[in-house]
Amino acid sequence: MSNKRRRLVGIVTKDSSEKTISVKVTRTTVHALYRKVLRVTDNYLAHDEYEKASIGDEVIIVESRPISKLKRWALEEVVKSGASEYEPVPGNIEE
Repeated sequence: MSNKRRRLVGIVTKDSSEKTISVKVTRTTVHALYRKVLRVTDNYLAHDEYEKASIGDEVIIVESRPISKLKRWALEEVVKSGASEYEPVPGNIEE
């Protein structure tokens, strides 16, 4: 039996809520009249049960049952870890 739930790939933009992440998904579309290729971004709230994702991570989210008023997606996996920690530049140390 195949799993027909939609999956989207995006970047985590916010993880301050408990068990919730905000994911920015970018897609391209063509304008109906002018035929120009446009880049459109959408934000989705996704359920992150074990709080694995952090800001900057590339993640896959999958459709799920409604969890709250705006949460209709769940975190499936973290594809690539982003820059989650601040790394100071050598030589710019203030004493």
